[in-house]
Amino acid sequence: MTGDASSGGLNGPTAELRDEVVGALNRLGLASAGEAVSLTPLTGGVASDIWRVDVGQRTFCVKRALDRLRVAAEWRAPVERGHYEVAWFRTAGRIVPSAVPRILGEDRAAGLFALSWLDPADYHLWKAMLRDGQARSADAEAVGRALAAIHAGTAGDAEVAARFPTDHIFHAIRLEPYLEATAAVHPDLADRLHRLVAVTAATKRSLVHGDVSPKNIMIGPEGPVFLDAECAWYGDPAFDLAFCANHLLLKCLWTPHAVERFLGCFATLCDTYLDGVTWEPRHEMERRTAHLLPGLFLARVDGKSPVEYLTDEADRDRVRRVASALLREPADRLSEVAAAWKKELGT
Repeated sequence: MTGDASSGGLNGPTAELRDEVVGALNRLGLASAGEAVSLTPLTGGVASDIWRVDVGQRTFCVKRALDRLRVAAEWRAPVERGHYEVAWFRTAGRIVPSAVPRILGEDRAAGLFALSWLDPADYHLWKAMLRDGQARSADAEAVGRALAAIHAGTAGDAEVAARFPTDHIFHAIRLEPYLEATAAVHPDLADRLHRLVAVTAATKRSLVHGDVSPKNIMIGPEGPVFLDAECAWYGDPAFDLAFCANHLLLKCLWTPHAVERFLGCFATLCDTYLDGVTWEPRHEMERRTAHLLPGLFLARVDGKSPVEYLTDEADRDRVRRVASALLREPADRLSEVAAAWKKELGT
């Protein structure tokens, strides 16, 4: 794992918290009693405390879930999600080893785990690359391929499903703050948004990451590495595809000069992923994704976790117009969603 060394939402660990973390590292065999341990808070997340840890010549990360997320709205989520995040990394890592950081140890009593450090010289945050207009189809293709492989490798697996009894966590950290909160802001669309919640919650196909966002994907020497699997859930893989594709559309407003490249990445991501769908008819998976995407699109301006880079109300209104129209008259193809957005952008 990598990140910027900063206080972020944490002004350094308190003495009590530091003692807890160091104690856990001692129990995990990652630090010896009396050994100097440096904890540097990392930025980038609203749901967890994350530290870079330096012990002797070793560097790694420690992550601990928060019960109240660092957003303006009241947003709480069960802290046991950290255990399921570890389980997601381990399960996905057996399918695509290069796509996850290495888990070094977990202390469930302390609610934290340690994972490998990804050197920023070799691993680059996809969100930062996209912000700078580096929207490369090869990266989108690699993300789509890895994500589809993880979904295919866990589809219909009752043993994997049994390891992720996380419906309550997924509702608390995804369905409620995104779709249900947005329904409260848009009562005219509430029925449609609540229908998306019901369909998503009831669809059980494969292991879902739940936060496939460019901010949680590092582009490394062997392809993408997925981070922050706190929303891990055995459910509808359409959520992962829609969640990621949504960000590629939103980035068109953040970095306007790269609109065509973003739309190209959107098409490549979706096509590559759908080529890997083996667990159900491709058109059914695409339809659920195309129906869900406008709900997530609208949620990123009017839900509990709006994207921080859309500060112009006119831009937010563009998202609202397209999302509202697609919620009222759903498209069955992802290309139709992209076409509606492209028309709004006038490109």
